[in-house]
Amino acid sequence: MAAYDDLMTFQRQTEALSQIAGRLSWDQETMMPRAAAEQRGEEFGAIEAVIHARRSDPRVGEWLAKARPRSAVAKANLRHIRREYDRAVKVPEALASEIARLTSVAHGIWAEARRNEDCAAFMPTLERIVALKREEAQALAQGGDLYDALLSDYEPGTTSAQIAAIFDAMRPRLVALRAAVLEKPEPKGLKGRFGTGKQLRLATKLALAFGYDTDHGRIDRAVHPFSSGSGLDVRITTRTNESDPFNCIYSTIHEVGHAAYEQGIDRAHLLTPLGRGVSMGVHESQSRIYENQIGRSRAFTGWLFRQMEKSFGDLGVKNADAFYAAVNRVQKGYIRTEADEVQYNLHIMLRFDIERALIVGDLSVADLEAAWNDRFQADFGYAVDRPSHGVLQDVHWSAGLFGYFPTYSLGNVYAGCLCKALRADVPTLDKRLAKGDTAPATSWLRDKVQVHGGLYEPREVIAMAAGMEPSPEPLLDYLEAKFAEIYGL
Repeated sequence: MAAYDDLMTFQRQTEALSQIAGRLSWDQETMMPRAAAEQRGEEFGAIEAVIHARRSDPRVGEWLAKARPRSAVAKANLRHIRREYDRAVKVPEALASEIARLTSVAHGIWAEARRNEDCAAFMPTLERIVALKREEAQALAQGGDLYDALLSDYEPGTTSAQIAAIFDAMRPRLVALRAAVLEKPEPKGLKGRFGTGKQLRLATKLALAFGYDTDHGRIDRAVHPFSSGSGLDVRITTRTNESDPFNCIYSTIHEVGHAAYEQGIDRAHLLTPLGRGVSMGVHESQSRIYENQIGRSRAFTGWLFRQMEKSFGDLGVKNADAFYAAVNRVQKGYIRTEADEVQYNLHIMLRFDIERALIVGDLSVADLEAAWNDRFQADFGYAVDRPSHGVLQDVHWSAGLFGYFPTYSLGNVYAGCLCKALRADVPTLDKRLAKGDTAPATSWLRDKVQVHGGLYEPREVIAMAAGMEPSPEPLLDYLEAKFAEIYGL
């Protein structure tokens, strides 16, 4: 056990440094002065160099060779550390540091370009990021598929071919459902102005209703909502739009799903590889089931309708049924994060195909905006009107997160499986949700998924919780039943 104990002592410090790096990222997107970006980039590069050196330290390899796990926890810890070590020794420290430095600086350039609707201002930076990520992928793949090498950072054990097969199975039913829905009259939306302060107060109330522990977290505002941290310090952000309160409400519930996962992990795993979410697909399963199957359900929106009337007065819809239809309205739009459940995965399919083409070299950054606009026109039937509604809308590529996007749809697939099992196990769920009580659902998810952290592999933890191998069928069945009822199909 000596080798294992020495390894875990060393790993605990590496995990702590990773949390510090995450806090730097949170600060950059919430509170950092705009003019500090260049220095922050140097700081990111420096801390990434230290973390990379620790992950590739020869002693880690020696400890891994000598360690003999005597428990499932020890075995899982070694699995994660070995995966990180094998990855780290393939990537030169200078490359890892430069990616961290450039993507930190790139965030401000992207945000400014997005604000000014100036795609050309960001493309040279993105071209450098793509070149670095291709170089990283080549080092990791060692002759294999470049995109798969990056995807494995976010969803270990899954390949792009498997993702493509899932998307091929989903697309026909999603396209058919969208076509049927859009032939029907569109439900009425909310009317009025919804003050920022009132939105944020309601967002805090909702975060608490979904079990977010603000003693170990905080809520701030950012251009692109996100969750950050794990263990005893898990923070979220949201955003507001005074003409669209659902943007704030459902961004908050979504990010609380991510945060609840991190807060729900067994504290015995704190600052170990098991003390964080096992994959982004499983992470997204929590945020999407919180946001959609729970937060957009008829039962919960009935309670939310009353809360919003108390906060804002007349909403422009006559009753809870009309409010439910407004929450779940299917309509034309450009923004992935604001997309309805029917169309959301079609946004992800577009990004998956485009970013895979960028990484394998089938698409150049110079042609990216035109490729995006052409694909959007083909998939959605109308033209992108400005860059912030198109290729500049997401933060992911400025952060170098190639391989991340498909995990959003995997999360939806996982959430569909989990929801089916949850409703079978908790037949009184809707009665509780109608009172604003999410505890039966959030407790079930904590016990079945969240508490394990990284103990199991991604598909394994979903299969254990749902009682079935992950499949898109439950999600598609749920969507067809829900929107057929709303739209009278």
